[in-house]
Amino acid sequence: MSTPNRVYIARLAGVAVFDPNGDQVGRVRDAVARIRPTQRPPEVVGLVAEMPMRRRIFLSINRITSIDADAVVLGSGTLNLRRFEKRPNELLVLQELLDRRVQLEPGGQPGAVVDVAMECSRGGEWSLSRVAVREQTGRLTRRGHLHQVEWDRVRGLSGIAANRGTANLLAVLEDMRPADLANALQDLPDARRNEVAAALDDERLADVLSELPEHDQVEILAALDRERAADVLEEMDPDDAADLLNELPPPEQDVLLDLMEPNEADPVRQLLRYASGTAGSVMTSEPVILPPDATVAEALARIREEQLSPAVAAQVFVARAPMTTPTGRYLGMVHFQRLLREPPAEMLGGVVVNDIDPLRPTTPLPEITRRMATYDLVAMPVVDRNNRLVGAVTVDDVLDHSLPRDWRDRDAVPAPSPAEGTDGADG
Repeated sequence: MSTPNRVYIARLAGVAVFDPNGDQVGRVRDAVARIRPTQRPPEVVGLVAEMPMRRRIFLSINRITSIDADAVVLGSGTLNLRRFEKRPNELLVLQELLDRRVQLEPGGQPGAVVDVAMECSRGGEWSLSRVAVREQTGRLTRRGHLHQVEWDRVRGLSGIAANRGTANLLAVLEDMRPADLANALQDLPDARRNEVAAALDDERLADVLSELPEHDQVEILAALDRERAADVLEEMDPDDAADLLNELPPPEQDVLLDLMEPNEADPVRQLLRYASGTAGSVMTSEPVILPPDATVAEALARIREEQLSPAVAAQVFVARAPMTTPTGRYLGMVHFQRLLREPPAEMLGGVVVNDIDPLRPTTPLPEITRRMATYDLVAMPVVDRNNRLVGAVTVDDVLDHSLPRDWRDRDAVPAPSPAEGTDGADG
């Protein structure tokens, strides 16, 4: 194995994994260590890698030829694709040890685990060897000293952690996409998942909640105080907030909506009025809307805004004032490709397209799917009986509500075929 003798595991989080041909197969998410019956440090038996479609698999340490801060390289292109399941005598190093409250020996100085190193012996066996621990000073303005000590000099690494912080685990997870972070949260025990979720800022937590199964969304929201829960709902897209509130009892819905700012709560209340499985229930009430006298340059500037999803930014809807839903009379829409072909000073009223009938709030989901597929659209307008724009259904809305209800739940991922290999931390 061509690799440093000692590797700090938190630095491996997110590192790409390559097969012998140089093709990326996933990214490192954790290391698996086997607890020994003696006092010897746990043996590292492999890494956990995240594959496309959020599947986490086990990579035996014996099949890895190179480990460094830039890449992990496998010695074989054959992978065991069965979802990783931790065994009773194993621990996930980052998940279970980061931020753990421990004591340094001798003296019992309290601290928190910042990182853990694994080291390879002359015989090729990898073990957890050293622990990076930051002292707890008890003073908010001063950071404690960072110690790198042998495994056996740290007390409190085994057993269930009574309490711990989240700073170091969040540092490992901070660069993940919301969907990947949601996936990582599902691997944590419920109490730890709620701690980590609560430590995220409102905007980040809102993005992550939108990527979680409904039951996890509800449990995390319930673990927050109601004021914080309302703040997080305000950061969510109105359709995602409405979907989440639909999972709660009506009295709890009313409490949270009353705590939200009125301008944030009103669109959510409107969405909650529509029947499930209709355009009204799946649409976003905040598409890009501009008046007919806006220019192409103004439209291009608007769809470049970073917070817009690709599906929402793919077109501009044109309507009479007011520009918030429900708008004045709906006039049509302009796809961003058309905007790129027109002079910047051209007004939208001169390039608007209205030859496709818009949806009604009561249009059922199968009909929406057929019409979007027929016209190759990534979004369709939704208008009320007075021809006012009330929202837009995007392709991601359709996918989200067409897939099985539990499609985000990792426990619902179907098992692979026997040809994909066997599970567990086998050598």
